[in-house]
Amino acid sequence: MDAPATPHDLVRDHTVYACVMGSRAFGLATADSDTDRRGVYLAPTELYWRFAKPPTHVDGPADEQFSWELERFCELALRANPNILECLHSPLVEYVTDTGRELLALRGAFLYRQAHETFARYALGQRRKLEADVRTHGAPRWKHAMHLLRLLTSCRDLLRTGELTLDVGEQREPLLAVRRGEVPWPEVEARMARLAAEADAAAARSPLPPEPDRRRVEDFLFRARRASALRALQSDPDDQVVRGAVRGVGARQR
Repeated sequence: MDAPATPHDLVRDHTVYACVMGSRAFGLATADSDTDRRGVYLAPTELYWRFAKPPTHVDGPADEQFSWELERFCELALRANPNILECLHSPLVEYVTDTGRELLALRGAFLYRQAHETFARYALGQRRKLEADVRTHGAPRWKHAMHLLRLLTSCRDLLRTGELTLDVGEQREPLLAVRRGEVPWPEVEARMARLAAEADAAAARSPLPPEPDRRRVEDFLFRARRASALRALQSDPDDQVVRGAVRGVGARQR
């Protein structure tokens, strides 16, 4: 039951899902775009039987890499966190285990009408920052303006269709024109207002359910933790702590 030496070991040894996010996942990459990597790791169950719990997230070990522990990731997804939901729907999957495939199969369980509020709240915060830039510097940060338009479009389409799509498709060139500063700020503002109004209208008749499927997610987490404990038992059959814990979760399943 030795703990990993560092949090980075959790990412290296226990990642269940890893993907690329940012401009590359959105279809907006240019020659100078970074590669933003996001992932989910499953901390070994036996690490939770210590006073010092494993971290809920880890920055690194690579540049532009960030990972969440599976339970924390699911908690945030159940709150309709925009960044987490988009991570689940990245078209650029770099690594996935059987547990990661189960997580991806649960994507629909996390999508519900609360996404309207969380996406809109995030968008409002970003727009206020852009407006502050305009007041202070005479222009917004155009890259951020481009991504806000993308987010608002994604939110509207999610509410209309019940599906979350990241790649901007035919909107790539119009959005890149915004990034290059070729579209006047008043026109960008008008687009943002129109997309927000369209999202509000779509929310009223959205096919999304009113609540997430928490039971499916909880069952998945339970099975993942139990499987981790069983692996620990197989590696050390004489560990009485692990044996007792596995018997306990087995009794719960019955």
